[in-house]
Amino acid sequence: MADVMTYNDIEATAARIGIDLSQLDLDSIRLPAGEDFGIISDDEDIYNVDNSELDAGFSNIIVVDNLPVVPLEKFEKLENVIRKIYSQIGVIKDDGFWMPLDPETNKTLGYCFLEFNTPQEAELAKERTHGYKLDRSHIFVVNIFNDFDRFMSVPDQWAPPESKPYTPGENLQQWLTDEKARDQLVIRYGADTEVLWNDARHLKPEPFYKRTFWTESFVQWSPLGTYLATVHRQGAAVWGGASTFNRLMRYAHSQVRLIDFSPGEKYLVTYSSHEPSNPRDANRVVINIFDVRTGKVMRDFKGSPDDFAIGGAGGVAGVSWPVFKWAGGKDDKYFARMGKNVISVYETETFSLVDKKSMKVENVMDFSWSPTDPILALFVPELGGGNQPARVSLVQIPAKEELRQKNLFSVSDCKMYWQSNGEYLAVKVDRYTKTKKSTYTGFELFRIKERDIPIEVLELENKNDKIIAFAWEPKGHRFAVIHCDNTNANNNPRPDISFYSMRSAHNTGRVSKLTTLKGKQANALYWSPTGRFIILAGLKGFNGQLEFYNVDELETMATAEHFMATDIEWDPTGRYVATTVTSVHEMENGFNIWTFNGKLLYRILKDHFFQFLWRPRPPSFLTPEKEEEIAKNLKKYSKKYEAEDQDVSIFLSEQDREKRRMLKEEWEKWVAQWKQKHEEEKEVRKNLRDGEASDEEEEYEAKAIEVEEVINQVEEVVAFEE
Repeated sequence: MADVMTYNDIEATAARIGIDLSQLDLDSIRLPAGEDFGIISDDEDIYNVDNSELDAGFSNIIVVDNLPVVPLEKFEKLENVIRKIYSQIGVIKDDGFWMPLDPETNKTLGYCFLEFNTPQEAELAKERTHGYKLDRSHIFVVNIFNDFDRFMSVPDQWAPPESKPYTPGENLQQWLTDEKARDQLVIRYGADTEVLWNDARHLKPEPFYKRTFWTESFVQWSPLGTYLATVHRQGAAVWGGASTFNRLMRYAHSQVRLIDFSPGEKYLVTYSSHEPSNPRDANRVVINIFDVRTGKVMRDFKGSPDDFAIGGAGGVAGVSWPVFKWAGGKDDKYFARMGKNVISVYETETFSLVDKKSMKVENVMDFSWSPTDPILALFVPELGGGNQPARVSLVQIPAKEELRQKNLFSVSDCKMYWQSNGEYLAVKVDRYTKTKKSTYTGFELFRIKERDIPIEVLELENKNDKIIAFAWEPKGHRFAVIHCDNTNANNNPRPDISFYSMRSAHNTGRVSKLTTLKGKQANALYWSPTGRFIILAGLKGFNGQLEFYNVDELETMATAEHFMATDIEWDPTGRYVATTVTSVHEMENGFNIWTFNGKLLYRILKDHFFQFLWRPRPPSFLTPEKEEEIAKNLKKYSKKYEAEDQDVSIFLSEQDREKRRMLKEEWEKWVAQWKQKHEEEKEVRKNLRDGEASDEEEEYEAKAIEVEEVINQVEEVVAFEE
């Protein structure tokens, strides 16, 4: 086996010989047969592939029946059609296609054999194409070759199946029962991915599970925290368990690049883009929707990147992601995508369009679901040079009934922000001034839960102000806005931050301003998931300035700095918050953990730090009344935890004392060693002092002795004039 090099060694070698690793396509590298260069695959199915193929027999071969019977001159055309269908699913081996001919008629027999690289690809091909309608008369019947042995071994006489005792599965929510009520987090650095407990009491994380080469790209928690998803070239996988992380299911999707869960964790959406064999053709996009528990493909979508480039907040290769947006709630009943002049809404009972047709919405530019109800918010820009105004519409699904509409004039841009409970919708509208040379911003505030959905208009006091950030208070009625004077933004880089409430002191149906904080070093807002507290963050140009603010009391609790911080994430309980520096910076990679009120608990440094994600928690089963009762009687419940905190504090104090004691002992041991050495060298020192025995300086008299020494001597001939 070849010598193993660290990544730092590889980078140094590449720099020495003039290779830019960022321009190198690692996927194109093929190792010599039988050589792994010391990098063992993390997937058992990969590094045991040879043995598994032998054990599996012909499990990588499928038999496609009910094909058209064609003469020899049409053989090649039919072969190309079949190859085109199945090459989108997996890689067909060289000489892996065989369609037998009838020797008497020289026609095909109506079936063929296809051999894939792996049994997983064959299984996926069977699942995707069994029942595929080539035309009215030819519907594919697909089987794995090995299944024929199983079919032939079925006994002629029926026998009752053997009953097996029920064995309960693992509790995938076991982590929620942690006695210390801690939260979990996952970090990814270098080649390692690690799940940790946030042990704030002991001021350090506690390791739970660690794995090298666990993912080839990134990791992602499911929305309720049940699963951890990993991404590989062969597809995605989800992991979970009571005391460790076991692989629960695989989702075969070659070269998958992006994934997305439905809100209730029932479905997983995967995305891949494949380069065409003809360089003049566009990349081919494949999107699969899997059932998370069974791994079955419920629906797939294929097309060019242009077909999926509309909508979404971000993506790759021109495709917006997520392509499909899910309706709010845990039912996972509807999902939708935006196309040209249409919104296509699908229901998950049959994974077909609602009412078997898309909603026609001329020139629709954006849409979003309510987080809690099947309500769509649509934005349509101005048409006909301003003759037809822009509008925001609320549409009820599945009836497709318009609940409310608001026309907007002179619109430059529009963005929609739902409050987490679906009670409010804020529409930020950038409008042109009369001269069309500049814009100003206002808000249209929809009260979704109230009768007839009333709308209120909010404009900032200074119409020249530019909106930098907007954020709703989770589960609350307040929102925060970062804004600054657009005409003076370069001269005064410190913006203002205003807080508003959808209620006023005397009217719960009227928006009111709570306060404005002047000249803050902030460009991002991070509310606690429980509301009340917010971090006013200055990232990027502000180098990680943090202000922990109490909105109830309208006061700053603390100010701090995490230099070069790139991301901020609250834990799901709102008790702690993490600030991270990822590998976009070369130095100070790692994360800090803070309390909600701005006290730094601990700091962890990791080279090549890529990801930090808190594990989400599912919604509480407690009713609002029960939570209110607990809040009222918090002192009674808190005694237990205060006692535990006191015990931990005493334990930490004892640890500190023990640490100091060990340091003292180590110091005394070091001093004793030098004293012993000093004693051993006594005679040497005596000889150096011409027989004087004492080492005490005060017993000697210092005398100043003048010593004359010639430093330099120069001879110079001086000429005298007579």
